[in-house]
Amino acid sequence: MVFLAKLRAGLDRLYLAAGALGALFLIAILSLIVLQMLARWTGEVFPGAAEYVGYCMAAASFFAFAHTLQRGAHIRVSMLLNVVPAGMRRAMEIWCFAIGTALGWYFVWYAVKFVYWSWKFKDISQGQDMTLLWMPQTGMVIGAVILAISLTDFLIHMVFTGRHRIVHETVESHAE
Repeated sequence: MVFLAKLRAGLDRLYLAAGALGALFLIAILSLIVLQMLARWTGEVFPGAAEYVGYCMAAASFFAFAHTLQRGAHIRVSMLLNVVPAGMRRAMEIWCFAIGTALGWYFVWYAVKFVYWSWKFKDISQGQDMTLLWMPQTGMVIGAVILAISLTDFLIHMVFTGRHRIVHETVESHAE
């Protein structure tokens, strides 16, 4: 039991750290845009700024996925789940987490291969930045691995406890 408690705490810290890293990439996007604006106003050129913003956007998204799932901020269509009996709801949620987990690990498998071949062939960006593409792609892969771990965690928790671990931090609207 102590091991499981430590594993749970470690996974929660991993999701939180990934979310914080995603937030840092959002700050990097803001900084790059401001720097690009300053460069334009002063007549300077910031080559590759748009590409760097795109790399940061991909990293921000993928790093934030697991934390967003844990906090209930992903779009989940629960209209059907709310009207079915509890047993069927559990089965449907297990099915959904199983599909999500399988797709998550499938994506990781091919993303790792993609990054490997980008590294092996020294593939570079076609923009002005001339960045080796495996560098920004690595952030996507790490975020995808954390998301796949998160989906696996949620699936296992759902199978053994019958409850998902999604923490809803949003305020529900009761407007009708």
